[in-house]
This record gives sequence, C-alpha cells and structure tokens, in this order.
Amino acid sequence: MVIFILSAVTYLLLVWSGGGIPLSEVVIALALATIMAVAAKSWSPYVMRLTALRPDRWVRFVVYLFGPFLVAMAKANIDVALRVITGKIRPGIVKVNIGLTNDISTTLLANSITLTPGTLTVDVDEEERALYIHWINVTNETPAGSELYGPFEEWARRIAE
Repeated sequence: MVIFILSAVTYLLLVWSGGGIPLSEVVIALALATIMAVAAKSWSPYVMRLTALRPDRWVRFVVYLFGPFLVAMAKANIDVALRVITGKIRPGIVKVNIGLTNDISTTLLANSITLTPGTLTVDVDEEERALYIHWINVTNETPAGSELYGPFEEWARRIAE
C-alpha cells in the first residue's frame, strides 16, 4: 500500500503544472502505481513490510552512520595511509561467518565493510551465512568478525532485524 501511494503521488507531482490535473493523468497514475506495487511485492517482500518504515530503525541507522561507522572509517583511513607509507601490508581474502538472518542486515554489513578503507566484501555465501572479505593486513587466517570489522554486525542486527 505504501509503494502504491508513493508511486501515485510521485507521478501526479511530476505531471502537475500548477493547475488542475486531467482525469487521464490520474488514471495513468493509478495504473502505474498498481504495477509498481505488484512488482515491488514480487521482487522484495521486505519492502512491503511496514517494519522498514519504523522511525526507530531510521534513528538507529543515523546514529550508526555518525557514530561507530564514522569512527571506524576515520581509524581505517589512518591505518591504510600508514600501511601505504610504510609498505607493511599483507593482503588476502578471509572467510567470516556472520550471525545475521536476513538479506537487509547482511547487505548493510557487507556495504559497511566495503566502504571502510582496507577491507572489501568480495562474496557472500548465503547458504553458510558467511562473507569473503579482502583484507589489507591479514593477521589471522580465520578472524573473528569483531577483529575485522568491529561492531558493524551488531549494529546491522539492531537496525535491520
């Protein structure tokens, strides 16, 4: 229902020229909104759940971005800069098992890892619930998640699960 309303309103705002809106445009808006709502439901059932619109999740996300994520990004930038200057790198790909249960939280975690300098999410193993991460300085062949990306997994769980 939310996708339907947003699609219809968006279309009507785009065709509105300051005067009245012809009936034909309203019919087109309703038809397109119906198509968008059906398509969104079949592509991603998560989008149709109202839990994605809960304000507390958005507040947690903003707190995460300007708190733990910003701090981790600053530390990682300094670490990578020092490693580039000194040449002390030991790159490699490691496998990290994650305890997240849905795709949104896994995507949030994988993107947070990739956006942090020195790490890159290379692959996601959906069956084993694991991430393959390229790490600039492999100190442990089987690292714990907290060793590699800090509190990101716990925050992804708080925000999206």
